[in-house]
Amino acid sequence: MQKGRMKGLSQRGHVLSNGMYGIKALDSKFITSRQIEAARIAATRYMKREGQLWIKIFPDKPITKKPLEVRMGKGKGALDHYVAVVKPGRIMFEISGVPIDVAKEALRLAAQKLPVKTKFIIARDYEA
Repeated sequence: MQKGRMKGLSQRGHVLSNGMYGIKALDSKFITSRQIEAARIAATRYMKREGQLWIKIFPDKPITKKPLEVRMGKGKGALDHYVAVVKPGRIMFEISGVPIDVAKEALRLAAQKLPVKTKFIIARDYEA
């Protein structure tokens, strides 16, 4: 799989589909599976396993790397890790079943674990 370029906005996954609250990416980056897992753990710990959390991105792009101190050539390097391609506008995590203040703090803690700038969003049918 080629690296490619991450230009433009997210074409899919830019609307809340499951939860009442979510975090949306504001810039484009590769997010590793370890970063996604760290964000998931941070959010669920704060929510004390109440409510529900959806992860809306999946690391399906393989990244290869050659070993240290190896000369150029001799083919492509071995598989190192997997990443999810995130473009601006992509919703990464969704939460429902908890009050707004709990959801906001849980998603803030999750966003700290991610390398992208994020924005807290609320579903349109939310009534305060």
